Formats: sequence, structure tokens, C-alpha cells
Amino acid sequence: MGPSVRLVVYPPDENGWRRVRWDGTSIGVAHRPSDIVVFLTAAGLENSEELDLTDPAVVEWRGGGPETWAESPP
Repeated sequence: MGPSVRLVVYPPDENGWRRVRWDGTSIGVAHRPSDIVVFLTAAGLENSEELDLTDPAVVEWRGGGPETWAESPP
């Protein structure tokens, strides 16, 4: 079995926000996929804008995939 996925996006909360962890460390709470890229850039990941958030080898989506978000933030 290969290495575990380093990026985990948790199910939406009651407001549609999703907790995001990188290497087991919380890096933010997102309300759209572009937030994840910003968090990864801030965490020091090079070329984070090129990351394929639909690739299951890259990200583990829990409670719905990248299309599961709130209509608008609270």
C-alpha cells in the first residue's frame, strides 16, 4: 500500500464550511475549493495552485467531494 493522503477535507458543518488538514495539522476552514489552495500556499506547499483537488491520490474528501459546499457563507 502506498503512502497515505496528506490532504484531508472534512464533511461540511451545519453552515457548509469544511475543516482542512495537511499532514495531520489543521490549516483552515474552507467554504470553497479555492480556499484550500490558499491554505496550502500559506503552509509552504510549492505549486499548490497546480494541485488536482479531484485526484483521490492527492486529497481525501470526507462527507462529499469538491462539489459539496454551502450556497453562501453565513
